[in-house]
Order: sequence, then C-alpha cells, then structure tokens
Amino acid sequence: MRDRLLRGFGAGAALLLFALPASAQLNSLATIGGKQPISSDQPVAFTADSVSYDREKGIVTATGHVEAWQNDHVLRADQITFDRNTNVAAASGHVVLLEPDGQVLFSDYAELSEGMRNGVLRGMRALLAENGKLAANGGRRTEGKINELSRVVYSTCNLCKEDPTKPPLWQIRALSAVQDVENKRIEYSDAEVEMWGVPVAYFPYFWHADPSVKRASGLLIPSIGVSSHIGEFASVPYYWVLDDQSDLTITPMLTTKAGPNLDLGYRRRFNDGELNLNGSVGSLNGDLQGLIDAKGRFTWNDTWRYGFDLERASTATYVTDFHLSPYISGSPDLLTSQAYLEGFGQGAYARLDTKWYQGLTTSIVDAKLPIVLPRYEYSYFGEVDRFGGRLSVDTQNFNVVRNQGTNTQRASLTVNYERPFVGRLGDLWSVTLHNDAAAYNATDLDQQPNYSTLGSNTTARALPQVAGDFRWPFARDSGAWGTQVIAPRVQLIVAPNAGNSQFKDIPNEDSLDLEFTDANLFSFNRFPGIDRLEGGTRLNAAMQGSWFLNGTILDGMIGQSYRTEKNLAFPVGSGLEGTTSDIVARATFSPTEWLDLTYRTRLDKNDFKTRFADAVASAGVPKLRVTAGYLYSTFNPYMYYDNPPPPSLGSSFYTPRDEITLGASTTWDHYRASVYGRRNLSTDQFVAIGAEGAYEDECYIFDVKFFRRYTSINGDSGSTTVLFQMTLKTVGQFGFHAF
Repeated sequence: MRDRLLRGFGAGAALLLFALPASAQLNSLATIGGKQPISSDQPVAFTADSVSYDREKGIVTATGHVEAWQNDHVLRADQITFDRNTNVAAASGHVVLLEPDGQVLFSDYAELSEGMRNGVLRGMRALLAENGKLAANGGRRTEGKINELSRVVYSTCNLCKEDPTKPPLWQIRALSAVQDVENKRIEYSDAEVEMWGVPVAYFPYFWHADPSVKRASGLLIPSIGVSSHIGEFASVPYYWVLDDQSDLTITPMLTTKAGPNLDLGYRRRFNDGELNLNGSVGSLNGDLQGLIDAKGRFTWNDTWRYGFDLERASTATYVTDFHLSPYISGSPDLLTSQAYLEGFGQGAYARLDTKWYQGLTTSIVDAKLPIVLPRYEYSYFGEVDRFGGRLSVDTQNFNVVRNQGTNTQRASLTVNYERPFVGRLGDLWSVTLHNDAAAYNATDLDQQPNYSTLGSNTTARALPQVAGDFRWPFARDSGAWGTQVIAPRVQLIVAPNAGNSQFKDIPNEDSLDLEFTDANLFSFNRFPGIDRLEGGTRLNAAMQGSWFLNGTILDGMIGQSYRTEKNLAFPVGSGLEGTTSDIVARATFSPTEWLDLTYRTRLDKNDFKTRFADAVASAGVPKLRVTAGYLYSTFNPYMYYDNPPPPSLGSSFYTPRDEITLGASTTWDHYRASVYGRRNLSTDQFVAIGAEGAYEDECYIFDVKFFRRYTSINGDSGSTTVLFQMTLKTVGQFGFHAF
C-alpha cells in the first residue's frame, strides 16, 4: 500500500520538480527520501513522467522521458534508477549522455557515479565533432577524462540509407582504444584501417586527435614517392604545437639518389600580424644545400602596415630537384625578397619598399637581375571639385642597381586633371590635362636592358598633354529584337613630340613589355610605364556597339590611331611605329549562361594580316564545361629585354608566339575531373598537358594529378609529375608523389 501511494505521488512530484529551481528540486528530493541528496555541492535535477521511491532500499526510480543533469552533464533515458546509498545512477533504454564539450554518448545501458564522471557503458556510441562517430561494445569512463573502450570502430562516414548494415567507405577498427577527453586524442591498439569493409592497413598502435581539435602535436601521415632527380624518397612529418599562437612542423626526408633532407616550418600569430618561417637543408650531389622562405605581415595602425618576404636558395637546382617551389609565392622562375611599408588613406596609397631577386633557371643570370634599393610610390585620386573635375597625382621614385647592366635612379611625377561634360543631345565630352615629368641619373647605359651609345647620363624631362574626348552613344529599343547601342568615340591628344633620342638618353626600367591592343587605344601612353613616352599630336578613333537580346549579349569595338609624326620609341612590329597604327578590335558574344566567346585582335594596317590574336571560349555547365584559348603575337618582349634591338625583320626577336590551349572539366555529385593541354603551333609541339580527378564526400577525399612539361628548364628534357593523395577526414592524409 505504501509503494502504491509513493508511485501515485511520484508523477505529481516529477511535474513539481520540473517547475522548480535547482534548490527547490534538491529540497524536494531530500523530503521524499528523508536523506541527504546525491551531491551536496552539485545537486541532481531531473524530470520524468513518473517517479517512485523505495524508502527502505534508498532507491529512486524515474520512468518515462527521464532527463537528469548534474555538473554540466545531461543524462536522458527511458528509465533511471538512483541508488542513494552508493550514489550510482543506472540508466536503461535509449540512454543519451550530453557532455559539457558538446560530445554526445549513446548507450544501451549505463551506470554512472561521481557526478556522472565515472561509469560503465554497454553498447556505447559517441557522436563527435566534424561528423566523427565512435562505437564500442563497452566502455569505462574515469573522472570524465578517460574512456577505455573495447572492440572499437571509428569513422566520419555516413552509413548507407538503404542498407545501414553495409560497411562505411572507411573505418578504423581496433581491439581496444582509449579516448583521452582531457588531452583531446584517441589512441588505438591492434588497429586496422578498412575500406568498404576490407582491411588495407594494420597498426599495432595508432592515434589521432579528437575531431574537435584544430591543432594537436604528433606525427603526421608519411609521404612517399619517386623522382628522376633524387630517386625514391620518404618523409614522416611531425607537427608540434608550441602554444596557442605558434607551431612547428618538422619533416625529415630520406632519398636514394640525393642525401637526406630536412624541412622546418614555423608559424606564429601576433595581435598585430603573423610570421611564417620555412626552411630546408639537405644534400645534393654531395654538397650541402639550403632554402629559406620567411614572410611577415604586421599592422601598425588603421593606416599603416608593414612586412617582409625573404626567399633565398643556395642553388636553383636544389629548389627544382626537391620540388620546393610551392614555398615560393611569386614567379616559378624567380625567388623574390622584399621589405615594405604601405599606407592607405582617403583616396590615397603610399608604399616604400626594397626588392631583390634570384633566378631559378639557367636562362636567368643573377648578376643581371635588378636590386631595387629603395622604391617609393604614392597615388592620390581626389574627390570631384567645385568645377566638376577630378585631380589625380602619382609618383614613383626608385634606385635600381645591377652587377651587370644599367644602374638607374629616377624621380617622377604624373599629374592628371579631368573634367567631364554632358551635352544636350546625350553627347559625352571630357577635357583632360596630363603631365609626366621625371629626372634620371644612370650609369652603364650601354649595357642591358638599354644598350645605349652613352655610358652614363643625367637628365630630366617633362611632357604636358591635353586631350579632348568625345563619345555619342545611340540606343534603340527594337522590341522583340532587343536593344542596340552604337557609340562612336574620338579622342584628340595634343602634345609636344617626345623626341626620338629616348633610346640614347633615357634608361628604360618600366616600359619594356609593350602590347598594343584595344585596352590601351585611348591611353595617353601605350607604354606600360613612363620611361618611354609617346608624345606628339594624335587622334584615336573607335566604333563601339552592343546588342542586348533576351539575355544574349553581343559587344564589340574596332579602332585605330593616327599621328602627325612617327615615334621611333615604338619598336618595329609593335603596330605603332608609323603615322597610322594597326587596327585593334574586340568582340564578345554571350548568348546564354553556358557559352562565352571573346576575341581580341590587332590587324596590320596595310594587308590586314593578324599581328596579335587572343581568343577565349568557354561553354557548358558545371557537369561538363569546355574551355579553349588561342594566342598569337609577333612581338616577344623577353627577347627585347635580353638583347639590343634587332637589325632586321628576320631576327628571332620577331618569332611569333603561336599557342593553343584546350581544357575540359566536370563536377558531378561527389566527383570532379579536368584535363588541359597547351601546344605551340609554330614548333608543332606540346608545351604542357595535365589531368586531375578527385572524389570528396563527408569523410573521404581522393585526389590524383598528372602534369607533363615538355619545355626545358635548367637543361632537362621536360618533366612528369604524378600525385595521388587520400584524406581520411579528421585522421590524416596519405599520398604518393612522382616527378
């Protein structure tokens, strides 16, 4: 009769406890049992559909949607029995334990004590961070810090919805394991890695960081491969977390043809920036070699920031043979070092830096490379003034030093003021005042890249220019035929002749790479810098047109430049050496979202032969997209840099660059793949080909790459690179690399 009354009273007690604060719940439990609660410092609070109490045995039984919490642990089950004599809670039926760190444990049956920090679980499963899943036949937890598990399986893969009994894509199966909750790691004994249920690797001992950990010290997955330069190689990286702000990666490598190699990578974050230090030291051909790649980025205040890059190697072959070029941030042919300070203001930018270089190919002579010591640049773009115009100012001042070649000191100032107008008929006008001024001091002018007849020179010059620009767009709405826009444009520039003595008097540091296209038809200076100025009176004219039809866009332009006198600063073959320029044009056609065509060209003014062509086509959807490109140019700026101007049109200086590229890519569900190729049509040889494929889902990545280079670097006959890499998410990567 007493038990029935207690059971009848239990349901009401459960509802009452649900509405009371923790202290009231504790008092209610004490009143029901007539004893002290389970823990005097951290009370147990719970809710349930019904509660019964056996006063003689000191057992409280909560049944139906039971939820209990203590010490930031939450326990849910169909039934929980509290033994007040032993302070043990036994849970059965859909047991769920929520840990303070967010980990969720599932069990068929659990006995917990000491504020749920100790216990035994049967049929345990754990849901971890990053989709990690851990299962075991049984587990024992100690102090809430260590979970000792038997017959363990771990994976981040989702089970098959149609057949959950099928093995996941990968899993780690072990005889036993220890989950170190405090140190965030899982250690396995007698472990196998399975793919689709088939064992592929065995480890007597194996561990990895808990999925919730972003950084944890320990060995990383080994890497093996083969190289034509260093033979077979193997490396085992070790990742060392120094503190919350810094870490170190140590990667020793053993090779069969070259000696051992050691890579070190140090990273540190500061409140105002970051520091990355990478270094490599090894043996190649019996000599000790090394590489350093250091980068620092720091913020001074809201306006200024500063940093540095240090990239140096003992030899170029050490970088290429060990394939250390991924360290390098710039060109694959150069190591670039710099230190800089830069600031950002309202419409203004300033930078002070110094740069020096090291070549990575035998075609680059380090003694001829410039050392910029220092360079200062400043740009200002003003607001619209009360007259409706806008002022911009640019200056770039530098000191360039070479061991072999021209040494140049330059101070320059470019001022530009533009005032636009709108006519009554929709005609658009603008008047621009422009001036370039520079002062030079140069020695060894008779060496590269200038090859002047003077040995040295100190000079200054200024070139003021005035331009009037006229555009008159006409638009027509044709209803079903869309909208057509035609916009003729004419620009007249009046300026003194720049003088044809530029070759002899002025050193050239920033105007070596010239390409005349539609992009710079209306520029004050077609050269990329101001060491060569165009000058003279000239007229630039073009016709622009667009057609917009139900999502289809057709846009194009064709134009030409005319001048009163020749300018010998333009090299032969550039399309600008006469009084009438070559014809430049551009066309873009985009009929749908899955097709884009762009073509740019320069045609000879006399016979309309193609002197420059750049065509790009892209068609398809993400499931299949094809790209193609074509590049043709009669002008080789690299030959122009290394050699004096050629005496005849038959020189190799004018050997056309004639290349075609083709590629295709697909993205389908978890798969992606791409192929590409580049071929020189002049030599009828491939420049490079490559392919890449990958599979990625919630738990696994497989990536394979192939690249073949046919051109020669440092005297080789090309190279082939093959890489495949498997990633078990939250565990690590394993790969093979051949080059």
